[in-house]
Amino acid sequence: MTHFDSRGLPLSTTSDRAAERYRHGVDLLLSAWPGAAEVLDEAIAADPDFALAHAARARLHAIRAELAKAKARIATAEEIVARHGTERERSHVATLGLAVNGQSAKALERALAHADAWPRDVLILSLPLGAFGLFAFSGMADHDQARVDLCERHARHFDADDWWFLTYRGWSHAENGNVAHGRVLTQRGYDLRRNNANAAHALSHALYEGGAHHEAEKLIAEWLPSYDRTGTLHGHIAWHSALGALERGDPEGALAIYAEYIQPSVTAGMPVNVVSDTASFLWRLKAYGHSVPAGLWEDAASYSAGYFQKAGFAFADVHMALLAAAIGDKPAVEERVKSLMGLIEMGALPAGPVVPAICRAALAFAEEDYAACARILEPVAAEVVRIGGSGAQREMIEDMLLLALMRSGETVKAGELLDRRLHRRPSSRDARWHGLLAA
Repeated sequence: MTHFDSRGLPLSTTSDRAAERYRHGVDLLLSAWPGAAEVLDEAIAADPDFALAHAARARLHAIRAELAKAKARIATAEEIVARHGTERERSHVATLGLAVNGQSAKALERALAHADAWPRDVLILSLPLGAFGLFAFSGMADHDQARVDLCERHARHFDADDWWFLTYRGWSHAENGNVAHGRVLTQRGYDLRRNNANAAHALSHALYEGGAHHEAEKLIAEWLPSYDRTGTLHGHIAWHSALGALERGDPEGALAIYAEYIQPSVTAGMPVNVVSDTASFLWRLKAYGHSVPAGLWEDAASYSAGYFQKAGFAFADVHMALLAAAIGDKPAVEERVKSLMGLIEMGALPAGPVVPAICRAALAFAEEDYAACARILEPVAAEVVRIGGSGAQREMIEDMLLLALMRSGETVKAGELLDRRLHRRPSSRDARWHGLLAA
């Protein structure tokens, strides 16, 4: 009897239970829902020679930054699939192997080729997509468009009610500026599978990009209690709600959300989310004119000391520099900038000079040298997209430039930037800032 995955692709296992557990485990993984690890372990227990179950488990380890475990598990998958695996399964494992072992450029190239041959192999198709996918962290300036192009190229292969594809297709369009279309798609994906943190996340992004901040907060308030706190996106989705509170001028409410869901001591999020969410929230809080309670910067910096010490991961580099600047660790920022410049000289930093520039600008902003901050950031503003992440995450860098312009007396430039932002997305905060400039 031939077994199939959840999108109809054949699986090299003779075990009914292994196949069923694999289908369920991959769907949990793709929805960032708790239980994926346990379910995939059950698939492996039912058939220890099931290569794709080992590969999916490796992917989950990698998502959780458990790199030693991920590498060991993908090595097992590679050994098994070489003995008995189809062409599709060998390519599947090889692609995940490249991603797990940090060969991102090769992984992206192979994932795209694999998707052309087997577009419904969703675990591989998922690799280039999302705010933390291979496209986002490729250093490309047009990665938002690249995600849309990839989804549209393969849309004909998916059913109209495929909750996973709807979620990522919609998110890609919303991030790329086609917000209304993206919202419709993500809403459909969310309605089809509510137990899907990626759908709730994608829909909150679409609402944010459309200026529907109140709707985004309402969505999160209603949905988050159904998501166990062990879910990897629990703290990050709460972060979106905290941004909503800041948007409407409620720092106390934002801090309450931070204390309950986001700070390092309470979240089960991925390290890249914990570092970026804590750094960017606290930065916004202070930059918007509110007080950061004693100890919060230090707690976030203490957590970050266990991660991303080696320069070269652009998105993390920016947030690590932000934390160091905030606690007055100027040498740490300067050392990271020096390392980044060295990588640029070797051609080993795909995102390029914008990364050390943002780090230097963060230090200047923290030291209240706003003229220097604006002078550093303004020439590279169009390149900020290269660091990856989402538009909501990168908005902090634009805020930094905007506030530096306002505080250094460059009111004309600040006004022009605000006009562009308000045209792109309604924002009560930007409207307040516009009023201050007009006065």
